Amino acid sequence: MPVYSLSVTAGNTEVTSFGKGKATVRIPYTLGANEDSNAVVIYYIDGNGAAQVAQGAYNSSTKTVDFVSSHFSQYAIGYNKVNFSDVAPDAWYHAAVTFNASRGVVSGTSDVTFRPNAAITRGQFIVMLLRAYGIEPDAGAENNFADAGNTYYTNYLAKAKEMGITTGIGDNLFAPEGNITRQDMLTMLYRALDKLEELPEAAKSTNLSDFSDVNLVGDYSRDAITALVQAGVVSGNQGKIEPQGQSTRAQMAQLLYNLLSL
Repeated sequence: MPVYSLSVTAGNTEVTSFGKGKATVRIPYTLGANEDSNAVVIYYIDGNGAAQVAQGAYNSSTKTVDFVSSHFSQYAIGYNKVNFSDVAPDAWYHAAVTFNASRGVVSGTSDVTFRPNAAITRGQFIVMLLRAYGIEPDAGAENNFADAGNTYYTNYLAKAKEMGITTGIGDNLFAPEGNITRQDMLTMLYRALDKLEELPEAAKSTNLSDFSDVNLVGDYSRDAITALVQAGVVSGNQGKIEPQGQSTRAQMAQLLYNLLSL
């Protein structure tokens, strides 16, 4: 597929970084025969010549690949369809799993399975969250959680702690193998978006008080869940927000899809 070299100049000087600003780019793209739009990925070429996933998605209304970037360099449109035997084409989470798997945000529990209905652990959540927003793990961190171990989530936990996305469960513990509650998940998601200055604006008049189980929401997560509800990121289930319930791998994929595919 073609590689696009994007640049902008101020006078005779090329601008390679936009500081805290971001540019929105649209590149025309025609889907190939049998291509899944959710598996179309935009990459940028880093200084080492390696392809890195950029935050973007195929826009069916304009037939373009739209993405945002804080810098200009070389970009390429790729296709990376990942199939799982337990993710049926007509499943409500098919688009979300395809979108995130094609970008390396989620991975299978084996080469062919995803286990969409399995509860997501706290460690899995942190890895998915940081990957979704291109936050690199911290391999050299000295101040990690005591139970971070030496596994796939270790350096991601260090980065999340450093950024203030999570403070753990107390006593310098994170409990990465434990299942995560919805309110903990939404609180950490909110903190990450706040740190990245990517919090979506309020788009709905829905309030937390509209849910029948609002009294179960912890004080520490109330502001976070309120903001995500009003932004339309979280809609609840049959009039309940279920803050102490557990989320599945499919639900987490859908949540990130709602944010990243906008």
